[in-house]
Amino acid sequence: MAVQIGGTPITLGSLQLSVVDDAGVTWLPTNVKGWSSPGVRAELASRQADHGAWASPGYLNARPISIEGLIAAPSTAARDAAIEQLYAAVALTDTVLVVGESIPKQVTVRRSGEVLVEPVNPYSVTYSLAVTAADPRRYGTTLQTQSTPLPSTTGGLTMPVTLPIVISTTTVAGRITLVNEGTIATRPLFTLLGPVTNPTISVQYPDGSVRALVYSSSIDVGDELIIDTDRHSVELNGVISRRLYLSGQWPEIPPDTTVTVGWYADTYDANALLTGSVRSAWM
Repeated sequence: MAVQIGGTPITLGSLQLSVVDDAGVTWLPTNVKGWSSPGVRAELASRQADHGAWASPGYLNARPISIEGLIAAPSTAARDAAIEQLYAAVALTDTVLVVGESIPKQVTVRRSGEVLVEPVNPYSVTYSLAVTAADPRRYGTTLQTQSTPLPSTTGGLTMPVTLPIVISTTTVAGRITLVNEGTIATRPLFTLLGPVTNPTISVQYPDGSVRALVYSSSIDVGDELIIDTDRHSVELNGVISRRLYLSGQWPEIPPDTTVTVGWYADTYDANALLTGSVRSAWM
């Protein structure tokens, strides 16, 4: 079993960079650049016949990250195997990089530069790698997930009755809450399980305002509709685009905010289910 060593835990995919692993290899990151803050994309247009400039909205750039460290192995063979592990971990495809701060955070990265390895002695090397997170936000490693069926009320009073009576009802509100504990807005993912016809998803904010998404079609029994509010995509069963049938405002959850998500449809079916999932996000 790998043993954690001093410093902040860092994991790239399945490779732990701050441990002594099962083969006795010490992975010691010595420097991480780019984790603190990405650059900003904005424009300033000078005011004519006036002081200052007009500022455009500001957006974060992609987040380039470089990691430097040391690999110390008990043998030359173990050193070479560790180097190959490093090359494979710095992948050309999406890979999750986790930094174990007091609130652990993650980004999704791809290789964006060389992986440089320099020998120190027969058993040790230093390394330097470069990756880039296209989405610059640092997300919490905890994924919030809540589900609810369509709103309904069952039970109640059936006539005629004999006094005295006890009236019992069961109400399903059809609502969930999602929280962003971070410092920048985050965007939820909604999954709708059929059967359901013409569902509407509403996101209510603390000030009472609402953003709604309306899907003007049906979802059959066993089918799944995935609405990704970050990618602005709508997919049936993960493969068929249904973006044409969705209208409304794409919701996001502001920093340090809790929102209430509700839904309804043209007809009620007990098997219909809405699931919302989101991660808190930090700059």
